[in-house]
Amino acid sequence: MKGWFSSKFAAANSAALPVRLGGRGSFSTQTRAAQVKGFDQPLVWVTVTLLLWGLVMVYSASIAMPDNPRFANYAHSHFLLRHVMSIGVAFVAALLAFQVPVQTWEKVAPWLFIASLVLLVAVLIPFIGKGVNGARRWIALGVLNFQPSELAKFAVVLYAADYMVRKMEVKERFFRAVMPMGIAVAVIGLLLLAEPDMGAFMVIAVIAMGILFLGGVNARMFFLIAAILVVAFSLMIALSPWRRERIFAYLNPWDEAYSMGKGYQLSHSLIAIGRGEIFGVGLGGSVEKLHWLPEAHTDFLLAVIGEEFGLVGVVLVIGLFLWLTRRLMHIGRQAIALDRVFAGLVAQGLGIWMGFQSFINMGVNLGALPTKGLTLPLMSYGGSAILVNLVAIAVVLRIDYENRQLMHGGRV
Repeated sequence: MKGWFSSKFAAANSAALPVRLGGRGSFSTQTRAAQVKGFDQPLVWVTVTLLLWGLVMVYSASIAMPDNPRFANYAHSHFLLRHVMSIGVAFVAALLAFQVPVQTWEKVAPWLFIASLVLLVAVLIPFIGKGVNGARRWIALGVLNFQPSELAKFAVVLYAADYMVRKMEVKERFFRAVMPMGIAVAVIGLLLLAEPDMGAFMVIAVIAMGILFLGGVNARMFFLIAAILVVAFSLMIALSPWRRERIFAYLNPWDEAYSMGKGYQLSHSLIAIGRGEIFGVGLGGSVEKLHWLPEAHTDFLLAVIGEEFGLVGVVLVIGLFLWLTRRLMHIGRQAIALDRVFAGLVAQGLGIWMGFQSFINMGVNLGALPTKGLTLPLMSYGGSAILVNLVAIAVVLRIDYENRQLMHGGRV
């Protein structure tokens, strides 16, 4: 009778949690921790797949760049080697980040947010910030350039999750609770617009809004803030002549007024994807990467994938990012079911970040959205983005690891 009752008790608990408890249908009341069953291996393999495919495509998209007089001093493998180095550094950083308990991330969240603010201010200071193509977004660190806006995205996820945990009375006293976080995000937005980097500001705003919604904010208040943000971004575009030109170029990139200017990248991205048809022209066979499509190895990597792998390749990339985003959100739900609200909001906030940024990049490449300077996470060339993306994935893996510990009777 005792064994039967224990078995039923274990079954009931395993039905209530996202992952089944117990081994062979029995439930032990001993206090010792059960053996932990590793971490989310499918998430690791999908991440590795995106990294390796991105590595191949960065090489394919950049191999002909030294033929351009602007890059005449570069070797054909210049961007490949730098990308490999970035992935190596990011892998070591991710391993270290995985060792950090989620509780520690919660403690350092405000300080990391402050550090990102300091770096965003520093990038605007002459002789510290590095300007490229009229934008000042990087800090030169010897062999690599660091982009503070990438750290800011990660810091906002941690800060917003920590803030919502500390302000759980948000439903009762909405404006008093949310106003400080709104001011903090607005300050980051002003610093990003000064670079300028409106794309990063949009991502950060969506991250903050997503965590606000997941944290339990009233639906009417949520849509009110969303409406305010839409009006604010619309005014930014309306009051900026060069942003207005981007919108007009997006609406008709083939117009003579824009085809050689603001609409040049978009038109050649569409040509590249159109050339790929269903199965593509084959790896290395892209014509648009031969100095026709600017920034092919960064913002417009998906266009080269579309040309060389066709519709099949584009759909596969979309499917991988859809699975990645869905998995990050699922791990967040597991953590919340285990009463780990901060960990759950962090995982879901990182899922919003990866999903929204990849959606924007794909939309730009496919001509569905106006051109923005956002890379494709885990795939595009860019040391700062790869570094922060892998650290973010490592934090989610740590959350999943601790979830499994709790669900198997251990402690975190």
